[in-house]
Amino acid sequence: MTAEPIDWMHPPSKGWTYEQVKDLDLPFDWELVDGVIEPRGMTNHWHDTVRDELYFQLRSARQDPYEVNTERCVLVDEYNPPKPDVVVFDRTGLDFFSLECVPVDAVSLVVEVVSHGSRTDDRFRKPAMYAEAGVPHYWRVERGEDDFPVLHEFWLDQSSGVYTAANRPEGAAHTDRFRAEVPFPVEIDLKSIFRF
Repeated sequence: MTAEPIDWMHPPSKGWTYEQVKDLDLPFDWELVDGVIEPRGMTNHWHDTVRDELYFQLRSARQDPYEVNTERCVLVDEYNPPKPDVVVFDRTGLDFFSLECVPVDAVSLVVEVVSHGSRTDDRFRKPAMYAEAGVPHYWRVERGEDDFPVLHEFWLDQSSGVYTAANRPEGAAHTDRFRAEVPFPVEIDLKSIFRF
C-alpha cells in the first residue's frame, strides 16, 4: 500500500510523522528529519564497501542479546527515524516479524560512514540527536588521505549528555587495527577493508 500525502514537499506545521509517510513511494531514497522529507544522496563504492565490511565484522563478532543491521531506521521520535549505516541493538523483547524501526532505547552503537553529501549530518546533526536520545556509542568513519577508513570512536558522557572522544591511550581516531569491548568484543582491521 502506498501512502501519498497531498503535498509531501510541504509538511503540516508540526511536520510529518513516521506513521504518515512510512509507506510513501517516492522516486528517490529519503529520510524524515524533524518531520520533513529529505532526499538521501547517492553513495559511492568506497562508502558502501566500508559500510558492508564493518557490518560483516560486527555481525561475525556479535553476541547475544545483540543484533546488527544496516540502514535500519532507528525511531528516535515520531518525526525523526534516521537510517544509520550500521546499527547494533539489544533485540530483547523485540518482535522481528513486525519490527520496522529499532526503538532508540534498544540501540547500543550507531555507525555512520561519511560521504560527500552526508558530512554535516554525520559530523553534527546525527551525533547530537543520538546523544540526546541516550545512544551510548557512536562511530564516525571518514575517508583518510590515503583513502583508507579512519574510525572516530565516541562515547556518551552521561553527565553532559554529549559524545566525547573515546579516552584511550591510542586515541579516539583509529587507522589500523581497532579493538572495542562494547557493546561486545570486536577487532576490526581497517587496512584490510580494501585489498589491492
